[in-house]
Amino acid sequence: MSHHAPLTKQRDYDVNHSFINDDAIWNIINACAQPSRDQVQQVLAKARLCEGLDLSDAAILLQNTEADLTQELFAVAREIKQKIYGNRIVLFAPLYVSNHCANSCSYCAFAADNHQLKRRTLKLDEIREETKVLERMGHKRILAVYGEHPRNNVNAIVDSIQAMYAVRDEHGGEIRRINVNAAPMDSSDFAILKTAKIGTYQCFQETYHRDTYQQVHKKGKKKDYLYRLYAMHRAMEAGIDDVGIGALFGLYDHRFDLLALLTHAQQLEQDWGCGPHTISFPRIEPAQGSDISENPPYAIDDDRFRLIVAVLRLAVPYTGLILSTRETPEMRRELINMGVSQISASSRTYPGAYVDSLVEQVDKQQFSLGDHRTMDEVVQDLVDNLESVPSFCTGCYRKGRTGDHFMGLAKQQFIGKFCQPNALITFREYLNDFANEQTKAKGNALIERELAKMSPARAKNVRGCLARTDAGERDIYL
Repeated sequence: MSHHAPLTKQRDYDVNHSFINDDAIWNIINACAQPSRDQVQQVLAKARLCEGLDLSDAAILLQNTEADLTQELFAVAREIKQKIYGNRIVLFAPLYVSNHCANSCSYCAFAADNHQLKRRTLKLDEIREETKVLERMGHKRILAVYGEHPRNNVNAIVDSIQAMYAVRDEHGGEIRRINVNAAPMDSSDFAILKTAKIGTYQCFQETYHRDTYQQVHKKGKKKDYLYRLYAMHRAMEAGIDDVGIGALFGLYDHRFDLLALLTHAQQLEQDWGCGPHTISFPRIEPAQGSDISENPPYAIDDDRFRLIVAVLRLAVPYTGLILSTRETPEMRRELINMGVSQISASSRTYPGAYVDSLVEQVDKQQFSLGDHRTMDEVVQDLVDNLESVPSFCTGCYRKGRTGDHFMGLAKQQFIGKFCQPNALITFREYLNDFANEQTKAKGNALIERELAKMSPARAKNVRGCLARTDAGERDIYL
């Protein structure tokens, strides 16, 4: 099926010029090497204002060597997370539609020259079946993932998204928001993608260091560094105002890639009046047929990874931070406390994985997973160990609270008005429809504790919505 849509915005930007200046970034890193205690403390004081940090501030924190100040940094990250996001954690699952790929990326199992991999692109009926399995787990958000290949063109993507949205499970399941991870497109194709009512468009630069980028991307359209770098500009030009950026940590120096990520966020803010809706920061995990994934050139240990997440939370306080199931349950618990606001749950990373079987087929997946728990186990862990509210809310997307509108509200700390009530209502929906009895009891006890923290008027309003939910009404949001 062919789809058409007009462009909605126009901006001037020079696609032949990189806004990532290697020398400028290294100059900042070198100028901020060996920071004094006073410098670090000044940056932490600035971070507490929840107004973000500049590149020099981030470079200072990344290069601090004082253990007590690192602990203070983590404490500030927890404070900011609590102040802006409260104890909500948004849950989603990836749905891999295709592992056909025309690129050869040296760190990825889906690379075109990995001839060990069995290729598969799901047909629409298969996509519907995968969606049903996710709905039966209780998922309301999907990240649809497409290999970068001509068969995954924008018309095929739109058809597949429409198929996912149309699935209704008899037990009350439905997908309410579909985010998309797909190859960069031209603005006209992004305008077509927007017609599918997607949530966030997500695409990672992988590494912002151009020489390294050229080395690890051996063939395919992905070799074009600038075309990928300006993908979000073209998406925003087409009216997609929620975009997600990211870097794959371990390909190059983490300090450079983190400062470049922040530069990308600043550039979007400057050119479009709104930075990224989300940032992802996966670290390289072993992948079939990839030597570099087994021995990353800039391996990121756990201490460094904690630092990356905490600095990101301080630098971009209103941007969602996404953590995948690459990480272990223990690391995920730590990083949720330190600033992560969205996590995948019960993920599988190859096409057809949810229907296939209860056993993961390691030889098919894009990368190794660290968290193999079921949805219910993840939910119970959030409630038990983190006193966190699993949120299935998609209200902002349906109410038009996206892009600069969302950011404007976020900066007024609107969580108490919309996000927490919506999180509780959607969590009750999950508990009623999908949770086991133990999770249901613990979850409802947490909801009561959260209601007790609210003003009487707000608590009364939320209780009314919970009663409607208990009576069988679904998809209530403020």
